[in-house]
Amino acid sequence: MAAEQLSVTFSALADPTRRAILARLKEGEASVTQLAERFPMTVQAVSKHLGVLERAGLVERSRIAQLRPARLRATHLQEAAEWLGSYAFWDASLDTLEQKLAERPSDA
Repeated sequence: MAAEQLSVTFSALADPTRRAILARLKEGEASVTQLAERFPMTVQAVSKHLGVLERAGLVERSRIAQLRPARLRATHLQEAAEWLGSYAFWDASLDTLEQKLAERPSDA
């Protein structure tokens, strides 16, 4: 994943409203109006959040007559998850801790 795309992806994910929108879109596509029903904000504000997600490549919108339903595009999310997975320091730390505990003499 290009460093610029990774930055754009994490920037889009930094906002809790955008993360909630993505979570909703996991259930299936939705219009801006349907998404706005879940948030204490205007349809225009939700539309701006969708624009950020769309520019980041995390959401795509189609046009069906006057509707523009949004749907999740998981490609960049998967790439970000793989990048984060490369920093699996917890696994190594826990393995080391487990090994140290196994080497300890028992208090019997």
